[in-house]
Amino acid sequence: MSDLATGFRYLLKGQGWVARHGKQYGFGLLPGLLTLVLYLAALVALALYGTDLTTWATPFADDWSSPWQGLFRGFLTVLLFALALLLSVLTFTAMTLLIGQPFYENLSEKVDRDVSPDGTAPESGLPLIRELWISARDSLRVLVRALCWAVLLFALGFVPFVGQTVVPVIGFMVTGFFLTEELTGVALQRRKVELRERLALLRSRRLLVWGFGTPLALAFVVPFVAVFLMPGAVAGATLMARDLLGEETVDQETPEEATA
Repeated sequence: MSDLATGFRYLLKGQGWVARHGKQYGFGLLPGLLTLVLYLAALVALALYGTDLTTWATPFADDWSSPWQGLFRGFLTVLLFALALLLSVLTFTAMTLLIGQPFYENLSEKVDRDVSPDGTAPESGLPLIRELWISARDSLRVLVRALCWAVLLFALGFVPFVGQTVVPVIGFMVTGFFLTEELTGVALQRRKVELRERLALLRSRRLLVWGFGTPLALAFVVPFVAVFLMPGAVAGATLMARDLLGEETVDQETPEEATA
């Protein structure tokens, strides 16, 4: 089986794992729902007051004649909202993981115990506040990288034909890569794997990462879908992290185990 198909299989297996463990799935939904409410509130506020914000930010256009003033400020308002949406997509996973750190750590540990031959799971041994700090720091570093790609792809979007065909595909692949980094980071951080090493691991298995992350990026375009897929994505990323590190994994998908 190719790495591309294997990555997608991990995504499906993660969803299957949480489907068999309803309690873990229920707890795993809470951080995503909270993040969604916060993001929707921010976007609604921006939609309501975006025009006022652009008017305040462009006093030099107060004396422009019609229709240029309205067109200019209208364009800036639309651009501001589009950038906010892009930022929401790029940061949704990181923010959900940060808010739900204890929930997802617990879920990831249970997946590790479930598929480990000896029934154990690696533990970081760090206090929660330290884990939150490391997670926030690494997420910020990943966000900077993702934003650099976003700016580049936004510029390439103006290239005729390429901007309407190739660039969107590359955009979803890039987004999928960074989504996978954030999600596998839950399991890899417990194993004390630093960000630079995590990125090197993912680059060494790009097809595996794209098979997992690109379909997820497509699904995450719809915020409500992202909320419901998030617990399974963390579970699947834990399974993939074990693969990246060469750890032995026991298949736990038999009917007997599913009802346990």
